[in-house]
Amino acid sequence: MEKFIYSILAVFPTPNIEETAKYYNEIMGFRMVKYLDVKEPHICLYRDSVEIVLTKANAEKVYTNRELYGYGEDAYFITDNQEALQNEFISKGAKIVSPLNMTDYNNMEFVLEDIDGRWIAFGMKQK
Repeated sequence: MEKFIYSILAVFPTPNIEETAKYYNEIMGFRMVKYLDVKEPHICLYRDSVEIVLTKANAEKVYTNRELYGYGEDAYFITDNQEALQNEFISKGAKIVSPLNMTDYNNMEFVLEDIDGRWIAFGMKQK
């Protein structure tokens, strides 16, 4: 029997989960569900088949992969209509750090920077 991994749930520690959740809701179209009165307070964000869990960080700053390791995004979402998604995010005020383009590794993608400085890529491998 074959085994498949179908999805990923991203966990993003953040200094201010309410502020970050508001950004993801208003700018990126995620629905939020708050669990703030539990042992480990968090907010779940949902859009299509993606879930992000925001947790309270111990630091006052998010340290991105670029800062820690020199390069790389902090999350990569696979999507099939990057242009429409990029236009949606731009119309809502998202900061695009790399506009839609074909990478040297054959992905059509764009990258935005979220409210905490994370670089989030949206793309798909091309045939």
